[in-house]
Amino acid sequence: MSIPDPVVEAHRESFRNGTASAGARAVPEETAIALTYNRASYAVMMATPADLEDFAIGFSLAEGIIASASEIAGLEIVPRELGVELRMEITGVVADKFTERRRLLAGPVGCGLCGIESLDQAMRPLPTLQSGMRIDADSIHRALADMQRKQAMSQLTRAVHAAAFWTPAKGLVALREDVGRHNALDKLAGALARLNVVASGGMALISSRVSVEMVQKAAMMGAPFIVAVSAPTALAIRTAEKAGITLIAVARDDGFEVFTHGDRVSLVALQHVVR
Repeated sequence: MSIPDPVVEAHRESFRNGTASAGARAVPEETAIALTYNRASYAVMMATPADLEDFAIGFSLAEGIIASASEIAGLEIVPRELGVELRMEITGVVADKFTERRRLLAGPVGCGLCGIESLDQAMRPLPTLQSGMRIDADSIHRALADMQRKQAMSQLTRAVHAAAFWTPAKGLVALREDVGRHNALDKLAGALARLNVVASGGMALISSRVSVEMVQKAAMMGAPFIVAVSAPTALAIRTAEKAGITLIAVARDDGFEVFTHGDRVSLVALQHVVR
């Protein structure tokens, strides 16, 4: 068995403008990904089978199972008949903590808080981020333009979400894509951890709406800025305010909207990005 390709070609009949034609379309793959720790099942998520090591590490960080990538003693990607297992080994205090809180989670593509057992788990305490970083409007537009240009899988399929990390000094540091927006952000967190990038120095960019889970994941990453293409929920705004995150949303070519901690944003005259 092997890991499926993240993008496949699907044959279809097209009916447009009254004309029928046969052809093919690139579509993203969707695969059951089981995350296990010491052979104990913790979560099964539907995801795109790409950047799976990043996904394993980022998911583990977001869930609070580990505090750093080094706490995973072993990671094996195991193709199975019905999906892929991300088989992780943890030891010591980390393993003891996992045993105490183990739960089984079954997550469809659009799910970020599936399978939790209590309201306390859904609204867990988050770190409060302190940041002296400031960003200007032109930087926000440059970052979004960089993300759009680098979304290779989205350009092929028009059916996946992206999460990226951008800094004023280095530009686009990492970008990950997935059929699930939460998965894309987890993959990004894992990529940053593997690159030893400290998230406090830049912005997390997402191609989706901002729900509370996305804010929670950004807070666990330590990112003081979230910039989103779509709108936030009311709970996401309240959570970002409390977590010390500057939430910028509805970010398009003509501008954006700042919902929390706007003192970090310099609202200079907006300039359109040349593509």
